[in-house]
Amino acid sequence: MLSLDELSVRLGGRAVLDRVSIAVPEGGLVTILGRNGVGKTTLLRTISGLYRPAGGRIVLGGESIGGLPSHAVVRAGVTQAPEGRQLFADMSVRENLRAGALGLKAAEYERRVAHMIELFPIIAERGAQAAGSLSGGEQQMVCIARALMASPRVLLLDEPSLGLAPKVVARIFEMIRKVRAAGVAVLLVEQNAKLALRTAEYAYVLDQGRVTLQGPAEDLAGDERVVSAYLGG
Repeated sequence: MLSLDELSVRLGGRAVLDRVSIAVPEGGLVTILGRNGVGKTTLLRTISGLYRPAGGRIVLGGESIGGLPSHAVVRAGVTQAPEGRQLFADMSVRENLRAGALGLKAAEYERRVAHMIELFPIIAERGAQAAGSLSGGEQQMVCIARALMASPRVLLLDEPSLGLAPKVVARIFEMIRKVRAAGVAVLLVEQNAKLALRTAEYAYVLDQGRVTLQGPAEDLAGDERVVSAYLGG
């Protein structure tokens, strides 16, 4: 469904991504591993239309979306829950959800909110509360829900476990599995490599802007190079 073909990105005159090729199948869950600073967030931002590719292609369902502005990428069917959540802190939970569904008629908006409540019951409990007053885990749930309000075909997740307690992380990843089970493809960037490999079907390792390893997540979890570098082996 979503494919990157020889994608290259330059920022400030420096090559950040160099001929990266990645595929996310329809309804699939793919993870990208790598140390900080190797280009993972740049990759997601480029897919989202925040950065322009220097070369290569980004294709969604057979249509090129590389270089489109971010609002057009959302309209095409790709949304992102960014690192650090980036909610509107002074706005209510429901107002944050509305920001992810601009242009919808009231009936359709309420239908989608009802679906988000099924996935994230906290939305019903905290709907009128300022997003900035929520716990970190609750904010992450709202962040993901906001991204899902546009009914994407592909959801990009950037470090969803960052700064959260282990019990909360387990809840977040259970929600991610539910999102995938509902038919939304997921491309996951995650610092917790062990959890990412347990959750995903397929994995890529990014190093210095290039894909250095790829394969079924279960296979990479047993690869000595991955174990040594990312799993504490």
